[in-house]
Amino acid sequence: MIPAELLAKAQAHVDSGAFFAELATLVAYPTVSDAPEDRIAIKAYLDDVLTPMLEALGCAVETHPNPDPAGGPFLVGTRTESPALPTLLCYGHADVVGEAGTWSEGRDPWTLTADGERWYGRGTADNKGQHLVNLTALRLLLADKGALGFNLKFLFETGEEIGSPGLTEFAGAHRDLLRADVLIASDGPRLDAATPTLFLGARGSVRIALDVDLRPGSHHSGNWGGILRNPATTLAAAVASLVDGHGRIQVPELLPPSLPDGVRAALEGVVVANTPGDPVPDEGWGDPRLTPAERLYGWNTLEVLSLGAGDVDRPVNAIPGRARAVLQLRYVVGTDVGGIADAVTKRLAEQGFPMVSVTVDGNFRASRTPVDDPWVSWAKSTVDEVAEKPVAILPNFGGGLPNHVFTDVLGLATLWLPHSYPGCRQHAPDEHLLAPVAREGLVLATALFHALGERR
Repeated sequence: MIPAELLAKAQAHVDSGAFFAELATLVAYPTVSDAPEDRIAIKAYLDDVLTPMLEALGCAVETHPNPDPAGGPFLVGTRTESPALPTLLCYGHADVVGEAGTWSEGRDPWTLTADGERWYGRGTADNKGQHLVNLTALRLLLADKGALGFNLKFLFETGEEIGSPGLTEFAGAHRDLLRADVLIASDGPRLDAATPTLFLGARGSVRIALDVDLRPGSHHSGNWGGILRNPATTLAAAVASLVDGHGRIQVPELLPPSLPDGVRAALEGVVVANTPGDPVPDEGWGDPRLTPAERLYGWNTLEVLSLGAGDVDRPVNAIPGRARAVLQLRYVVGTDVGGIADAVTKRLAEQGFPMVSVTVDGNFRASRTPVDDPWVSWAKSTVDEVAEKPVAILPNFGGGLPNHVFTDVLGLATLWLPHSYPGCRQHAPDEHLLAPVAREGLVLATALFHALGERR
């Protein structure tokens, strides 16, 4: 039984303003990972913020160099209470995205500001607010009991927003350092703002670039129309041969073999886009055999990210010489991504488009912990005990995370307890954390860690 007094302390910590004040300190560090000049801020964040927090939890803290020069360092905190106890691995990322636009009402992205229940600032949702929730929950538990009841390892990376360079290699080379029984971490959004959520993995991501480069320069459409191949027309048809105008993938090799029964059962009754202000899912878009939740969390999608030829804002009467598009395949476990380039090239050739050049670039890999894993049922029963509403179990969330590092490299069950929601504006102006989600998230995380300390 989880003590009501402990959960009340978690609620009071948010209500008192203490959590907000601490989050303001974290947000003030401009830890942008894709700008070399901001590596100083990242180092300061590790040294000035995260290291003292981990040491306050009784952790021995080490900074490790990244084996990939494109990435920043790793920070690992370790607290060992007894070899006989279970070991928990937590994860967070210290980096944030750079600025891409103007924030509303003159807000400074590096200054935490409150507007009702919305707390604005870069990193509030992705990922500083989320790892602060978990660090705070661990701190509350330690203060209440004098011990955690388990061994703790906390891994922070500094390049998640640029694809986690070096993380796979680092984990593979430091398996003993990161050895644990389970991962509990927080990133990404919950199902919606009102629904406590556990997800078990992430979809993978592959970018497919199509390039129709037929000739240098453009040629007058009145003089050459009808006798010169138009690369834009060719590209539009080539894209449609891969994914039709209703979002349905046309290449079998870009699909998973099936929707597993366990995944289908977990997603039964799950409603997506259920927060006020969310876009309304479009009727007739995607595979009609699947529910919206199955399409988003259990299946593959092929999206056009960019498509261009000529100057769409100032068109001229000329046939362009080149057209390009970038597509993204979001894919689930079971998809064979090794042959994507060959499959797409073959499909385009069969449709009469051998002149389309294909380049494939991978990113995060798809991975998930099985829905029937004992750690999943334990976590759900624990969260159910303290949540005031039904808890959603998602086999994976729709976006990408380096979950495969923990499942495939370290061999762990992975439990993600997100403290954000789909409308948080991460990676965009006006990123924010919802105060009610932070409050509820701290209660749920405290309950989960307390239950782990009682688990034998």
